[in-house]
Amino acid sequence: MSTAMHRLLPFFIVILFMLFLAPVQAATLIPATPKIKAKGYLLIDFNSGRVLAEKKSDQRLEPASLTKMLSAYVIDHELAKGNISLNDEVRISEKAWRMEGSRMFIEVGKKVSVEDLLKGVIIQSGNDATVALAEHVAGSEDAFVSLMNQHAAELGMLDSHFVNSTGLPHKDHYTTPRDLAKLAIALIRDYPTHYAWYSQKEFVYNDIKQYNRNRLLWRNKYVDGIKTGHTESAGYCLVASAERDGMRLISVVLGTRNDETRSSESQKLLTYGFRFFETHRLYKANEPLTTARVWKGAQEELSLGLNEDLYLTIPKGQYKKLEANMDLDARITAPIKQGQAFGSVNISLGDEQYAKRKLIALSPIESGGLFGNLVDEIKLLFE
Repeated sequence: MSTAMHRLLPFFIVILFMLFLAPVQAATLIPATPKIKAKGYLLIDFNSGRVLAEKKSDQRLEPASLTKMLSAYVIDHELAKGNISLNDEVRISEKAWRMEGSRMFIEVGKKVSVEDLLKGVIIQSGNDATVALAEHVAGSEDAFVSLMNQHAAELGMLDSHFVNSTGLPHKDHYTTPRDLAKLAIALIRDYPTHYAWYSQKEFVYNDIKQYNRNRLLWRNKYVDGIKTGHTESAGYCLVASAERDGMRLISVVLGTRNDETRSSESQKLLTYGFRFFETHRLYKANEPLTTARVWKGAQEELSLGLNEDLYLTIPKGQYKKLEANMDLDARITAPIKQGQAFGSVNISLGDEQYAKRKLIALSPIESGGLFGNLVDEIKLLFE
């Protein structure tokens, strides 16, 4: 071996070590959830529904004025159905005027628009405005509460029960962090126009300016809602939502010791979620993901896809490591109805399955003609 080759040998050895013996890059490390000073909490991704942190998320707790999220949802529903209008003038009853706690300061006997009252509920957390709207929608607060519980059941809030529209304490008035997260998702998803009001920092009515009690609207530019609550027995509560880089998170914190704590603990959860996770839309609804052979049909090829968008929330930096596998039915025979399932798509990251969704027919296929069916029958004999 030449002298030059002897000199280069150590260099080649280093290169070989770097190429073949270097350790594989470790996966993203996810720390433990930060310690949250609350009776119960939950952090969830809006689009994927993946829970990123929780503690006593199914424990029944007092919601205080977080109750008004459901009251506002029912009112939004009535507006969408055309049963009431934002321009409706609501005459204020003595019961509404006499409501204790946080108030919009409406006056008995006067008329106030539904729009002003709804903003008073959302921004000022007015108990008087909430009762006034409840009476306008259903005739009485009791009848309105019945609507609230029906909507809660439809939203899957199975561990919740309400006895008033405002959140004043009662032994049979309760919910859970998980149920409140379901409600928050529904508010944003179903009524996005009115959801914008939850980010308003102040509202003036009758020359009285009141500020939104959600401190995070001032501290975190990504936060755009949702609602605070407080009673002596419930403690200080906050449901917050923030959107950053196309990812929306919802945090629910119940039973903290003061106003500052509910804000700081909510901020901890949101920071944790945005720092260590990311959300992607993998597939759009009703877009072909694959095709399958159809037997005895007017067409030989069937497009398969999903009936809704598929979002995944995963540890940051792991997107390229996702694997998708499709399992199709062995034999697909016409006639085929649109929406009929013929297999599934499975998404995994390493050894963990992140999602499994049915693959559905994106269009119907009628039975084929007699001759075509006979030909397919013969082909099937050799399959």
